[in-house]
Amino acid sequence: MTLALISKPRVTALSIFVLACAASFPAAAQSLDYDVFKTKVEPIFLQKRPSHARCVVCHAAANHAFSLQPLDKGATTWTEEQSRKNFEMVSRIVRPGNPDASILLRQPLAHEAGGQEFHSGGRQFATKDDPAWKTMADWVRAAK
Repeated sequence: MTLALISKPRVTALSIFVLACAASFPAAAQSLDYDVFKTKVEPIFLQKRPSHARCVVCHAAANHAFSLQPLDKGATTWTEEQSRKNFEMVSRIVRPGNPDASILLRQPLAHEAGGQEFHSGGRQFATKDDPAWKTMADWVRAAK
């Protein structure tokens, strides 16, 4: 069936429906770079930091905004499918282009450095000069 055979009100309704569906997709996932996430950001969640647990220890299968996929038994990194799920989850808690408005970056940052007042996992990053924090911030900042 061609558009010429569809009544104008139906074309308009169809157009509105298509636009509404497109608008419902998370913009963050569309503008954040998955490859950078997988190669530079995601490994940060596995790093042991002095006097802190690795992010994955507390955030694997957690029931809150930042929930990572649990690692398979004996695995030291995530599978492609798990990484994609982690990317989708993390994409929901960042504001592309604005690291300072992104929960992913504010929650584990020391309050004195502009972080949230409470993070049950402690302050993973004392300042915004921490190399891991900067890596995540650069990823978020690069998103359009």
